[in-house]
Amino acid sequence: MTAAHDPLAPPVVDRFGTPGTPDATRVMLLGSGELGKEVTIALQRLGVEVIAVDRYAGAPAHQVAHRSHTIDMTDSGEVRRVVELEKPQVILPEIEAIATAALAQIEQDGLARVVPTARAVQLTMDREGIRRLAAEELGLPTSRYAFASSLEELQEACAQIGFPCLVKPTMSSSGKGQSSLHGPEDVEAAWTYAQSGARVTGARVIVESFVDFEYEITLLTVRSVDPRTGEIRTDFCEPIGHLQERGDYVESWQPQAMTQDAYDSARSVAARVTGALGGVGVFGVELFVQGVDVYFSEVSPRPHDTGLVTLRSQVLSEFDMHARAVLGLPVVTTMSSPGASAVIYGGSGIGGAGQDGSAGGTAEGVGFEGVARALAVPESDLRLFGKPSASEFRRMGVAVATAEDVETARERAREAASRVTVVR
Repeated sequence: MTAAHDPLAPPVVDRFGTPGTPDATRVMLLGSGELGKEVTIALQRLGVEVIAVDRYAGAPAHQVAHRSHTIDMTDSGEVRRVVELEKPQVILPEIEAIATAALAQIEQDGLARVVPTARAVQLTMDREGIRRLAAEELGLPTSRYAFASSLEELQEACAQIGFPCLVKPTMSSSGKGQSSLHGPEDVEAAWTYAQSGARVTGARVIVESFVDFEYEITLLTVRSVDPRTGEIRTDFCEPIGHLQERGDYVESWQPQAMTQDAYDSARSVAARVTGALGGVGVFGVELFVQGVDVYFSEVSPRPHDTGLVTLRSQVLSEFDMHARAVLGLPVVTTMSSPGASAVIYGGSGIGGAGQDGSAGGTAEGVGFEGVARALAVPESDLRLFGKPSASEFRRMGVAVATAEDVETARERAREAASRVTVVR
């Protein structure tokens, strides 16, 4: 644990009003997916009035929030309008596709507190901003990298970095637009795919060398107000290991076995990058580990998808910790049991053919079969997100499980997830 003064430390909320009344404590989510849904529930348990905003109606958090709005969150005017209408005290950006300039102005004008800060949101929602902060300002170890704004620049960048390499849009999420390149013949397709997966048109891309690592972790790092001193403190959860496919997580487990030296290095890296970002809340810091060497990869200034495992493995889930930290309340990061999570996808062919005749269309109003069989797995639980449409690789739910050891927990989570079928 470390402690430091932060001018943006939140006031401790000693009195919570009743939702729906003038003195309610109001929090607005910009982005209302499955992680936002869990944050909403955690906040409501503390008596907070929650307004959920997303680009499409019926998003998971829309279904549980006190009120919801559907807007284009990349439109600065729309973001400002809904903030002025609802007058939240706190804004929680939950996704990347947000008009961050509008948030900076809202924060500057004193309309609401942006968590962790508007600057942190701007930096972390652009891979270029956060990579330059980590590598060039903080001197943290990272993969070799370069940026490109055109196909020609990408060809030059790949030649500079060397093959194999990885190409990602600087603004995207969940592996969208990400490609592994093995030679010059892959560059043009990677550029096209990156543009299709980016949050904005004409997106820049980052080219990264591959890091020779043993495993990858998410280190949930929590910045909160220390009730004894009133200062910001930084705490860490047990490391979370995870398995990725197509750039998206499919399994996670806690704890990931690692040496004390590697864990100490990981905490040092996470503390430095989150300290530079400032503010409070849960940060999902992604790191590559090779022996005792730790390399910074990315950071999310909010609960992380791999942290869904904490719904079972910790005394407080990452969502409960985030809610408490946002409100200036005490946080504990204690793990209660080894645990694991496994994703439930829409499934092969769920949506039939796409508009272009290819597989991978969408299906509306799907159902779930096998729920009882899944919950018969020892120490298991499910979260079915309630998304209004499904596609083959859309995350529709997650199975979580605990056990006396990680491997058994992983087996249980995978088994529970495999018993659930998404049906039309």
